[in-house]
Amino acid sequence: MADLSYISTLPSANQALFHAKIAKKYSFADIAEKLGRSETWVAAAFYGNMPFAQEDIDGLVKILEIDPLAVEAISPAVNYFPDRASKFETPPRDPTIYRLYEIVLVYGYAFKSIIAEKFGDGIMSAICFTSKIDKEVDEEGTWVKITLRGKFLPYIKY
Repeated sequence: MADLSYISTLPSANQALFHAKIAKKYSFADIAEKLGRSETWVAAAFYGNMPFAQEDIDGLVKILEIDPLAVEAISPAVNYFPDRASKFETPPRDPTIYRLYEIVLVYGYAFKSIIAEKFGDGIMSAICFTSKIDKEVDEEGTWVKITLRGKFLPYIKY
């Protein structure tokens, strides 16, 4: 389920994608499978944080049965580049996004230290990066499993 209040702040082309997705009753997983992309990447692109390739735009036009002009503004043909996280408020107020923010606040230095111990002085890339969200159910309840996978980038000496 999309956050409709946030969608209204997006560019009209991204809004058109969301409205078509909702009308078709597709999940991000449905669209990702049809596009041959990951679910997380597709969702990020819908929110304007990743750029669609022309083949993605062409696929979305077919999958969602939308007018190509409705999404022309986010196509590579017009040199579109994402304005990543420009509307993100700090700290976030949405409870789910806040909890992710809280995880970084509470565990960020622990993650950083463990990365340094295992890899050396460097960072985990958020550019050369993938993520996945899975649902796990066991005797203790239902769990959200988020996998973040970023390339290690060592700091260089010069």
